[in-house]
Amino acid sequence: MPSRTVRLFQIDVFTDRLFAGNPAGVVLGAERLDEQEMQAIARELANSDSAFVLPASAADHDVHLRFFTPTREVGFVGHASVAAHVARLAAGECQPGRLRQRSRSGVFDVNVEGSATAPSVTVAFPAPAEPVPVTDAMRHKLLDILGLDSAALDSHCPPAVIGKSSTRLLLGLRSADQLAALNPDFDALKRLTPHVGADGYFLFVRNAHGPATTESRMFCPVIGIPEDPVSGNAHGMLGAYLVQHGLLPLEQGKASFTGFQGRSLRRPGEVRVTVETDAGRASRVSISGTARIVYSTELALS
Repeated sequence: MPSRTVRLFQIDVFTDRLFAGNPAGVVLGAERLDEQEMQAIARELANSDSAFVLPASAADHDVHLRFFTPTREVGFVGHASVAAHVARLAAGECQPGRLRQRSRSGVFDVNVEGSATAPSVTVAFPAPAEPVPVTDAMRHKLLDILGLDSAALDSHCPPAVIGKSSTRLLLGLRSADQLAALNPDFDALKRLTPHVGADGYFLFVRNAHGPATTESRMFCPVIGIPEDPVSGNAHGMLGAYLVQHGLLPLEQGKASFTGFQGRSLRRPGEVRVTVETDAGRASRVSISGTARIVYSTELALS
């Protein structure tokens, strides 16, 4: 069999410096790979997620992305989407401008700005369905696992599950110090997860760094990620949630905030979020961020 070569990138996303933010693998030329090889490469890279870039297959999109964790394929990953377009920019496979990205979760609008050394990528997608409230019994079980009591909760933020193909339980806390001090029992969170209806837990504090900012942590042990450094997708969910509860000011039908995450893992990052509304309801969410390329190389497969 003739040798096949793909180009591989390691990219830190939602940060402008190395070894911070959320790392993602990107593989260009993934049309040369079969699904088993994609999964094997994602497992070898051992990032929470890797993006595999393939050519467009229809007129409704410009590029096709597939996303793999070390154990399975998933429909959409925010930070790996940003990484994929930074890699394409660096390889000369795209220019700054607007494009359409297809994945298993649908076709989304993307805007690429800047250069490979100073990029900004925005990915827009439909807002998730309205959050589903968590029962009092489930809330008490979660608080017990986290070592918190009801007084720690932000009274304006009722705990709720949000999302579709990817789901998170959102839990607002009053204190950034309490958030930073959390040391969850991950086995207990795993056992609770099937009863919650969410794959992970996204805990946040409003106005942690001034108005229209949040500080967050996310725990997803059931999918092999005890703590995620910086999640674009979860911040999009949070934006829709905050708009639904009237906790972000609207200006000409839009709301925005900056989410900070990753400090507990010494990988700080920032996600810019914009929520568009229709009749007061969240209709579309955009996540934006920059990234740094850690390295790129070629991988030869026989």
